[in-house]
Amino acid sequence: MEVLKLTHDTTHPLALHLELTTTWLVEFLRDEVVRRRGFRRAVIGISGGVDSSLTAYLAAKALGPENVMGIRMPYRTSSPDSLAHAQLVVDALGIKSLTVDISPAVDGYLKLFPDADPRRRGNVMARTRMIVLFDQSMAFNALPLGTGNKSERLLGYYTWHADDSPPVNPLGDLFKTQVWALARHLGVPPVIVEKPATADLIQGQTDEGDFGITYYKADLILHYLLEGYSPERITEFGFTSGEILLVKGRLDSTHWKRSLPTSAMISQTAIGEYYLRPVDY
Repeated sequence: MEVLKLTHDTTHPLALHLELTTTWLVEFLRDEVVRRRGFRRAVIGISGGVDSSLTAYLAAKALGPENVMGIRMPYRTSSPDSLAHAQLVVDALGIKSLTVDISPAVDGYLKLFPDADPRRRGNVMARTRMIVLFDQSMAFNALPLGTGNKSERLLGYYTWHADDSPPVNPLGDLFKTQVWALARHLGVPPVIVEKPATADLIQGQTDEGDFGITYYKADLILHYLLEGYSPERITEFGFTSGEILLVKGRLDSTHWKRSLPTSAMISQTAIGEYYLRPVDY
């Protein structure tokens, strides 16, 4: 498996100092959750995938397992493995857990729209999960943590105002291949790290199947694009023009998903417009 190289190859463009990265992310969570926002607890949607698992491992280190709540939110078509793998994380860390079946809520809405296609249905599931996560954050007096990685964010591969809603995200600057490497380093169960990445919204769906390119290739292309390399220059690293245009097309077409709502400016103090805008790649 190509991503294994990231664990040992310090010359790889996306190589991490894994212990230092762990320390940094643990301190980031303590600073953002406890010091800046005044919470001592966190809630995480535990899907059984590597991203949410790694987030749980980092949160348990930062806040203590007794202060972390992992919430499993299956839909009736969710893979049984997802539930089982999420339970592996809960058991390994000793965090609190809760299972909320979102099927009645999702089906109650979608019965009004029986012709909704799989994409719409998937979006409803993702947004329903955020309703549960934020409601339970109130019940547990905790801050919701995000689990989206940098690859998903740059490729626009998430449901707007769902996966990206939690106010603090420790994985937001980690490419998927870096997530895999750090998860191995922290001892996330191999069965979770090594399985094909999937949003588990549609049966048989995988991330890489939707992309038409592997994360290993996409992450490197994204890295070079963000570093300012032209598509022509990136072909010199062994990627085809088609692969580069595929990734660049997704990057260029999803800027809007990485921005706050755009406000019409009628004054010099418009929120989000008056201040310097963050750079979006």
